[in-house]
Amino acid sequence: MSALNGTASAAAREIARQLATPAPLPTELGWRTQSLSQGAAGVALLHIERAFAGDGSWHTAHTWVTAAAGDGVSAADDANLLFGAPALAFVLHAAGADGTTRYGRARNSVDTHITALAHRRVDLAHARVDRGELPAFREYDLLHGLTGIGTHLLQHAPGNDALGRVLTYLVRLTQPLQIDGETLPGWWVFHDPEGKQDDAFPGGHGNFGIAHGIAGPLALLAQARRRGITVDGQDEALHAINMWLDIWRQHAGSGPWWPQWITRDQLRTGRPGGLGPLRPSWCYGTPGLARAQQLAAIAVMDTARQQMAERALACCLSDPAQLSQITDTSLCHGWAGLFQTAWRAARDACSAEISAHVPALADRLIERGRARPGEDTGLLEGTTGLALALHTAAHSTPPISGWDSCLLIN
Repeated sequence: MSALNGTASAAAREIARQLATPAPLPTELGWRTQSLSQGAAGVALLHIERAFAGDGSWHTAHTWVTAAAGDGVSAADDANLLFGAPALAFVLHAAGADGTTRYGRARNSVDTHITALAHRRVDLAHARVDRGELPAFREYDLLHGLTGIGTHLLQHAPGNDALGRVLTYLVRLTQPLQIDGETLPGWWVFHDPEGKQDDAFPGGHGNFGIAHGIAGPLALLAQARRRGITVDGQDEALHAINMWLDIWRQHAGSGPWWPQWITRDQLRTGRPGGLGPLRPSWCYGTPGLARAQQLAAIAVMDTARQQMAERALACCLSDPAQLSQITDTSLCHGWAGLFQTAWRAARDACSAEISAHVPALADRLIERGRARPGEDTGLLEGTTGLALALHTAAHSTPPISGWDSCLLIN
């Protein structure tokens, strides 16, 4: 093991040690047990991955899986990849990634609820489109919507007819809507980026990011096509999203970049806000957007687009001004997410340009990768996600559990 790998492994091990035992939660925070992003379900993923690699024990992993399901699991209409039945199912399937029947009975039970949930949510989404109304994030996005549920189905139940219905819905989402005499993309949401009504966003906004915006459906449609799972209109939908991203691609001395979102006024003028690329994060920045476009290009064998996406990511990784905007170590918008996204993109890249930056990213991750008392312990914004990225840096092989498929980057 190299010195870098050893240091990354030690840092991951220390975080895992601090997260060895679930702590009792106050009643008002009991919901967090079944949260993939903030609670026990996410921490279980860390211990599952470490158990597979021989770095941790299945006893510890089981303790956290039990904690995740201990207070009951929601399969209500607001359940999503990050919360409730889909979150627990994602964890249970991750634990069986080696082909064992580990948690098999529980998986089968939860999967039944997810299939029914997916069908209900698709029905609700189509009814909304039929009414000619704008969607909300919670309908379609990765973190709370049908893209996230579809991501779980693609990874763990690709033959389920619910996946086909989710993909068909996402194809329909790319069809324009006529709202107040204006033509808007079908994914244009009626609220602001925080999911609220805000005078700064009259008429809502168009979101580009992989967490909440159109890059999420793009990545899911692409990943499904790469696996040979297609529905009518899928290629046309991929093309429509890519054309939108082409229209709004900006150019700076440091390379291509995309806005996080645009308002109705910016849509009318064709000019986004901002003077240059913002934080290079998984959730909103160039890394997540570039990875989604790289996956789409690979799916349809568009070499020129793949090279463009990879060049955008490589330029981002070599720009000190962009990297200086990263202020934390999280998966969502910090060093862990940047490292994991670049690491995945490098494995599929046409050239070694992205790979050349991965060791330096690992160095920065390790340099900043020390858990501090009182820090968030969650998967997306806390030390669990940091430890998982450190684990990747330590092993230099794809996660056995496939935990990072919840980010739609593999």
